[in-house]
Amino acid sequence: MEWSLESVREMVAGGMQSIRECEICAFAIAMCVLLLFMWYCYRVGREHGSSPLRGRYLAGPGRIGGVVGGFMSSDCRGRGKGKHGSLLEEQNGFAFCQSSECFRCTSAGESLNQRLYHSLQDYAKRYTWSGMGRVHKGVRDQGRYLNSRPTIQRPEVFFLPDLPSAPFFSREVQRHDVELLEQSFPALLAEFESIYHQPPARSGSSLPPGWKANSTPRGQWWTYYLVNQGTPLVLNVRRCPRAWRVLGQLRTFIANNVFGNACFSVLTPGALITEHYGPTNVRLRCHLGLRVPPSCELVVGGEPQCWSEGSCLLFDDSFLHRAFHEGGAEDGPRVVFMVDLWHPNVAAAERQALDYIFTPGRLEDKEGK
Repeated sequence: MEWSLESVREMVAGGMQSIRECEICAFAIAMCVLLLFMWYCYRVGREHGSSPLRGRYLAGPGRIGGVVGGFMSSDCRGRGKGKHGSLLEEQNGFAFCQSSECFRCTSAGESLNQRLYHSLQDYAKRYTWSGMGRVHKGVRDQGRYLNSRPTIQRPEVFFLPDLPSAPFFSREVQRHDVELLEQSFPALLAEFESIYHQPPARSGSSLPPGWKANSTPRGQWWTYYLVNQGTPLVLNVRRCPRAWRVLGQLRTFIANNVFGNACFSVLTPGALITEHYGPTNVRLRCHLGLRVPPSCELVVGGEPQCWSEGSCLLFDDSFLHRAFHEGGAEDGPRVVFMVDLWHPNVAAAERQALDYIFTPGRLEDKEGK
């Protein structure tokens, strides 16, 4: 082949044309990949929003004060009247739901295990089995785990195996959220004062709007829920915009499943909350002390601790626990702001799967199919 200026020019021109054609092809491929990625983000975002609390308090009046997800416990005592009549039974100082639709308050059996496993399979088909080893193990052997646990720790609904367990946890395990809550102490205390000193909701009632009285063997225990078992209570949220804003800034708040709650909790002098277990070990319950008079104590797994105003106390409520206020009337009530945070050793993939499995209403919907 003889080299000349003309042949070099033709080769360069041909090379440039090939590059242009490759650029067009590469651009088309890139646009297809981008469109597929946008479609995937849209599908995932519909079920798992980037901000779990964003806009949820506008979910509609039908969800206000309702019990969604079938959990009826200390979180929603006093609401057991429905189409089946009275669904409450007094046991050990607590009113328990007796509805067949409530899978926390009925004994864990084969029906619940099957529903859990079907929900996990649905999740794996939509997403992946990757990282699901402990969740799969827990769902598969749930009945054995719940029945064979020592009496000091016995979650009522779901036990995730191989999680480090202790009655109390250091504030360092959820440092960001603990510090945020403690920095918000003045705002939360002021918001508590505003809702606590409202006139009674109706004649013959001593409670302001939004407050619920829980059954105790003595004294009074009142709660004001912003999120009850994964469902925001619209009217209460609207009365507490600053507390709602704080919840939205927490990184580990359980906002998308029935194990997540947030409320103001009040114990009057002489009140006792008798020993009981929480529903799961995948969460840590956080109490921010707002008003803490003397002679108040929380006992978890046999270990006593005292609250402190402006400080957070982290504990695993799947351990047997109780609380009491032995002060006098002059001491006033004990008040805490309570939120449920993820256990620090539950991985992100496991959290997403548990959010899917325990989405409010999901297990009941599957049972009805």
